[in-house]
Amino acid sequence: MTANVGTIDRILRFVIGIVLIALPLTTNLALFAQPFVYYGAIGVGMVMLLVSALRLCPLYAIFGIKTCRT
Repeated sequence: MTANVGTIDRILRFVIGIVLIALPLTTNLALFAQPFVYYGAIGVGMVMLLVSALRLCPLYAIFGIKTCRT
């Protein structure tokens, strides 16, 4: 499979992924008191990091979107 995630998109996904993982683990916000939101944020953050590392987004592939140059 070819890469379909560009550099800026990749950096944004990495930063958002780190934030989504760090917030529930390090803060005591009332939002993360519910297990669904707590584990959901961590799961979405992990997916964002995985997509950032692999440079391949399955949703982009389905819709034919490509944010990289090559």
